[in-house]
Amino acid sequence: MATITQHSLKEIREKLNLLPSVSVIMPFEPSIQSKSSITKNLNEAIEKASQFTEGHYDKQLGELVISKLKSIVSELNYNSNKKSIAIYVSPVFQKVLYLNIAVEEHVVVDDFFEIRDLVYCKKQSHKYLALLLSEKQAKIFMGTTDSFLTILTNNFDSVFNYINDAAEPVANFSDPDKRNEIIMDKFLHHIDNSLTHILNAYHLPLFILGTKKITGHFKKISKHNSAVIECIHGNYEEANPKELLDVLKPHIDDWKKVSAKDLLNQLAEAANNKKLVAGMHNVWKAAHEMKGKLLLVEKDFMFPAEHENSNRKEPAGNYNRYTYIKDAVDELIERVFESGGDIEFVEKGLLQSYDRIALITHY
Repeated sequence: MATITQHSLKEIREKLNLLPSVSVIMPFEPSIQSKSSITKNLNEAIEKASQFTEGHYDKQLGELVISKLKSIVSELNYNSNKKSIAIYVSPVFQKVLYLNIAVEEHVVVDDFFEIRDLVYCKKQSHKYLALLLSEKQAKIFMGTTDSFLTILTNNFDSVFNYINDAAEPVANFSDPDKRNEIIMDKFLHHIDNSLTHILNAYHLPLFILGTKKITGHFKKISKHNSAVIECIHGNYEEANPKELLDVLKPHIDDWKKVSAKDLLNQLAEAANNKKLVAGMHNVWKAAHEMKGKLLLVEKDFMFPAEHENSNRKEPAGNYNRYTYIKDAVDELIERVFESGGDIEFVEKGLLQSYDRIALITHY
């Protein structure tokens, strides 16, 4: 029987620490992409990985990894209704994740896996909603840094006529100012109800443009103040899309600031709706119950696989130093992705009130 010496064990460990680990993250939407197009992109990814392993890693181990990668690609589920795919392969480990997020293509060959790469590969969407209010009309736009798309237009006359046609009691008021105020209330309620459907569909940061009087009136009756990033005051009733973009530009140039405010707004709204858990232990429990809708984590936050906390051990999963799971936060990221949720990394200190990690739940 062969004896393994301490010296040979050290050599084995050193060799295992240099295992080639391949990560392939890319769009995967068979419902809108042809299979031939997806296959072409995957084959190009395999070729990139193959070229890098040559000369950087043990030849046999490199060939084994590429062989396993080809086998996985040949067996992918083309009936998936997801948006992207993540493939992790090493000589001792492999996994495929089908994800509900849009990503940029990313092929990495390294000594270890980094599931956090998935978050950094997400397509960053600098989109927002802009609600333009005046005493005569309301418009809702979907905007980017250089374009506007109108998704709702309504004007005062159409609402005024609707109220009169419906024989509302407001028509009996003899005070014109009081009558107009009530009509304006109904108009703004109508816009706010339309905004409910739009925010549910798009989940984007919201800017409101209008005079102090009209925006103040709207905020008093609106159900969506928690979605508002900023009110931009002025009379923009006659402004064209180019002029509106110029007005908004200083407010969206620092997109990190916009995104941070939007995420904090979402946390506050989730807390009000009792759909928020914070702190590692509570987040761990909810994520493993597949409740995760949006996980927010400070960028440098990590949590050991086993953590002693008074009378209990907190998060402990099935960890293996040859897999891509490095700490409990990494496993949480995987759990939330697998349950169809999303993840956002935020700057250090933003989640101080939430013990550095928080989860918005589905229910």
